[in-house]
Parts: sequence; structure tokens; C-alpha cells
Amino acid sequence: MALSRVCWARSAVWGSAVTPGHFFTRRLQLGRSGLAWGAPRSSKLHLSPKADVKNLMSYVVTKTKAINGKYHRFLGRHFPRFYVLYTIFMKGLQMLWADAKKARRIKTNMWKHNIKFHQLPYREMEHLRQVWARGRYPEVHGEFRQDVTKCLFLGIISIPPFANYLVFLLMYLFPRQLLIRHFWTPKQQTDFLDIYHAFRKQSHPEIISYLEKVIPLVSDAGLRWHLTDLCTKIQRGTHPAIHDILALRECFSNHPLGVNQLQALHVKALSRAMLLTSYLPPPLLRHRLKTRTTVIHQLDKALAKLGIGQLTAQEVKSACYLRGLNSTHIGEDRCRTWLGEWLQISCSLKETELSLLLHNVVLLSTNYLGTRR
Repeated sequence: MALSRVCWARSAVWGSAVTPGHFFTRRLQLGRSGLAWGAPRSSKLHLSPKADVKNLMSYVVTKTKAINGKYHRFLGRHFPRFYVLYTIFMKGLQMLWADAKKARRIKTNMWKHNIKFHQLPYREMEHLRQVWARGRYPEVHGEFRQDVTKCLFLGIISIPPFANYLVFLLMYLFPRQLLIRHFWTPKQQTDFLDIYHAFRKQSHPEIISYLEKVIPLVSDAGLRWHLTDLCTKIQRGTHPAIHDILALRECFSNHPLGVNQLQALHVKALSRAMLLTSYLPPPLLRHRLKTRTTVIHQLDKALAKLGIGQLTAQEVKSACYLRGLNSTHIGEDRCRTWLGEWLQISCSLKETELSLLLHNVVLLSTNYLGTRR
């Protein structure tokens, strides 16, 4: 009786006309179905299979990050020197993967829009030059091919059982010869760039001597005087002015200093100055020198459009090093000044005068800020 009054009171509050009999019937139905003892079985409250997989993946990623963090802290505390090498290796893998993805994106965009290499913006041209090797664009002689050669060599010698331990030892002992640039430490990058510049600088006096030998072969008396004066200034340690170099444009466009007219030993010395192998036949060396100089000339035009002021300090130093200046120990402002002089010369030259740009690697860099030692 009391329960009946409660039901009538609830109906009055909610403005409902529910009868006591209907209420008890509904309760009995819910009791029989078993839903009175648990939550309603609504599909909205259950996660879909996709949501379950997403939550599982999120859980796995979170746990993996936590375990990885603990592993890094363990290495940092107990094996600090190994942890430094491990960190450089992991960052190198990330940089290598990012460079390859960016190069692939640039090449795909070139294919879709029918863009040539020389039509790209400066940074994309420079990225392809550094990363991508021969392929659809044979004019791009990048560093990627050398990196692949090193990786293939390491892969081959690690095939025998337990040889991978020998590979790790060799990589530790000979990082410059076996490791690609992505896995060098900052100190190693500076040291190795100094070593490579010392290699190419050994050919500078030899190239100047070859220029002196061809002076009697120059037919124009004025050009003979300018070439003699330029060689004398460089040998005395004087940095040449821009007009001193541009005055010889005609001399380097045909006989005797055009690329196709250079002697074999002269071509080999120029190849070493460009960090190219000098053990190939002279016709192939001439072809490689011409293509390398053409790429630099195209980069110079793109850089002139962009403006040197838009480059970062690292980009400026990298551009100077490519063009023959050891920029690792020179201030940023001095590098920008030198790069500006290079661009003035390069953008004034025609394709038939690129032999002068090739020799400019030696002429403009030998005595800049006392770099000659």
C-alpha cells in the first residue's frame, strides 16, 4: 500500500499518467531479462574494433617511449661514451631518412610539373646535389653515391658469421673512410673537412704552374700580360681582385685554356682540386669537370636570385666550401664577402667561359685572408 502511494506521488511530480500496474509489469520484465542487475546493453557504450586497435596502438607507443627513455637514462649513467655514439647514430639515421624523403619529394614534383634541375629554387637544387646521385638527372653529381658505396662495402664484409663485430671495430677506428657524413660528430665534421681541403689544396701550386706554362701560347699580348700578372700575384700571396680575373674571360674560352684544350696532367690536377678521382681517362675527367662546373654555375644563378642574405650561417659555409674555400675556420661575415665575390664572377660568365669558373676554385681561394700556408 505504501509502495502504491509512492508510485502515485512520482507520477504527479513528472506529470505522467503511469499506473501502478504498468510500473510493476515493467519492473518484472526488466527483472526477467536480467537487465535490472547491470548496465543497459547499448552499442554506443562499446568500442568499435577500429577504436580498440587505435587504443592498443596508443598504449604500445606510450610504453615503447617509456622503455626507450629508461634505456637512454641507463646508457647515459653507466656507459656515457657509448651513449654519445649511440645518440649520434640514431640522429644520423633520422637525418638520412629525412634527406632521402625530401629528395624523393623534389624529384616527384619535378616529374609531375616537367621541371628541369636548373629551374629549381636554390635550396632544392643544393639538396639534390648533396643527396641524390646519378639517375634521371645525370648532371647532379651528389655525395649520395659515395655514401651508398661505403654502405655496400660494410654490408659485404659483414656477411660472414660474427663479422659484424669486426665491422663495428672498423667503423670506430676509421670513421672518415667508412662512415657517411650523417654519422660524424661535430668535431669529426670539422676535422674531416680540413683533411679533404688539404687534399685539394696540394694541387693548387701545380695548377698555377700549368697556367704559367701556357702563357707563351696565348696569342693576345694583353691577355698574356694579365695572365702573367695574375699568376705573380697569387704566388706572392696576394688575393686577386674581381677585375683581375674577369679580364681573362677570353683566354679561358678557347685555346689554350678551354676545358677541351687542357693538357692531361692539368685536367688531373683540376680533378683533385674538385675532390674528384684523377685516375680516370682524360676524356672522362674533362666530362666530369664540365658537368660539375655547370652545376655550380646553375647553383650560382639560383643563389643570386635568392640573395646571400637569405642563407643561414651553415648554408653560407657549405656554399663556400663547395667552391674551394675552407670555411670551417673563417667567420660568417668573411664567408659572405667571399661568396659575394664569387657570384660576381660566376654570373658574369657565359657557358663557353666556364673554364675560368673552374680555375676560380684555385684563383679566388688560395690567398683569401691568409688561408695559404
